[in-house]
Amino acid sequence: MEFWMTFVSVCILCFISMLHMYWACGGRWGTEAVIPRKKGESQPTFVPGKSGTLLVAFLLLMACFLLVIQVGFLPSMKASAISRWGCIVCTAVFLLRSIGDFKYVGFFKKVKHSTFATYDTFLYSPLCLYLGINYILLLL
Repeated sequence: MEFWMTFVSVCILCFISMLHMYWACGGRWGTEAVIPRKKGESQPTFVPGKSGTLLVAFLLLMACFLLVIQVGFLPSMKASAISRWGCIVCTAVFLLRSIGDFKYVGFFKKVKHSTFATYDTFLYSPLCLYLGINYILLLL
């Protein structure tokens, strides 16, 4: 079971990283549903830049890479204290993202009537919770 959970998580993280690279290169598909909007306004809460989007893509790839190393999918690279601490950081980041900021993102958000909020409730936050739990199970 650990193999399949890790495999699914690696695939998800790689896909999301590639999606961020697509957006950084000017792609528009899906952008309406991935940025929170203020209540009653059509303006997003922030406008991500190219460098920030590429940074997120890179960090997602690093999270994927840490997962692969920690599980032992790469025999040439052994799990170490650094990869373990990296997984602990990933656990915290994904679990905190699923909880959210209590306003626009996460399970406990107050602004719930936007396209982003719907996707966040049913896809983004549960996905972050799944990834956080997967990292926890990996560390046990």
